[in-house]
Amino acid sequence: MKKHLLFLSLSFGVGVFAQEARTEAPAPDTIRAWSIQGQNTLMLNQAAFSNWVGGGANNVGWLAGVNYNLTYEKGKDLWENIIILGYGQNNTKGIGTRKTQDVINLSTNYGREFARNWYLSAGASLQTQFAAGYEDGNNPEAAKISNFMAPGYVNVGAGVTYRPNDNFTMTLRPANARWTFVLDKDLQYAGTYGLKHDGDSSLFQFGFLGTAIYKVKIMENINLTNTASVFSNYLDHPERLVLSYSGILNMKINKYISSNITLDLLYDHNQIKRTQLKQTLGVGFAYNFDNGVKRSDKKDNQSWLK
Repeated sequence: MKKHLLFLSLSFGVGVFAQEARTEAPAPDTIRAWSIQGQNTLMLNQAAFSNWVGGGANNVGWLAGVNYNLTYEKGKDLWENIIILGYGQNNTKGIGTRKTQDVINLSTNYGREFARNWYLSAGASLQTQFAAGYEDGNNPEAAKISNFMAPGYVNVGAGVTYRPNDNFTMTLRPANARWTFVLDKDLQYAGTYGLKHDGDSSLFQFGFLGTAIYKVKIMENINLTNTASVFSNYLDHPERLVLSYSGILNMKINKYISSNITLDLLYDHNQIKRTQLKQTLGVGFAYNFDNGVKRSDKKDNQSWLK
């Protein structure tokens, strides 16, 4: 009898131990290295007038764009890629078609963590536009002032990146090469975008580049993304800073409808010796893409995108 009791006790103990082992087994790792977040938008606007004593001209406009952030984060490695493309037009009766938005902004930055939230990093970026621009809006009869890769800005540099969470990223590059390209021969004359001589197609600069992205959740379904940068050319007039700021206020109405307000400020001595301003407002279709959001301790602030 004692042998049977001893056997049952041992069997029960082994079963309990096995159950506890199964209960305390670590959960499978669900953290993903890649996170891909983006927004595709199509904004429309229209106005019509008939016998309206207040005046006005019939017009219709559209604006399309994509804004994607592809991030790889694993161990000490951080690789961020940003794709921003946008183009829009407005057609007004009696005036014709004018461009309202035109931007190409691509960037990549790789970093290796050397201290908490700090990375030794290197990266590159390209900024330009799709189509020609004219002094009188998009009127081809007016003087042309810009075109695809005229100007086009390419930055390549190395420095440090500070990224405590997904809502804030700051990169400082004390060594940054900046090329300004003017590939339209109609614009290749001295003084245009800093070109030194007639017929030049590019300008080389070397200096300091600082960039920052700060995302704020104002309230449910209302988010503000702030992007700023500063560049100083060591080789010629370092005091002439190139300053830029971009703000995008996104107000999500439902899954597919949203409203966007954008504000862009730019000062570049080589372009024009005045502050440039561009503002847009649109309501239309928007589709957010969110795949592979990571849940590591550095990914605890994703809720502002949802």
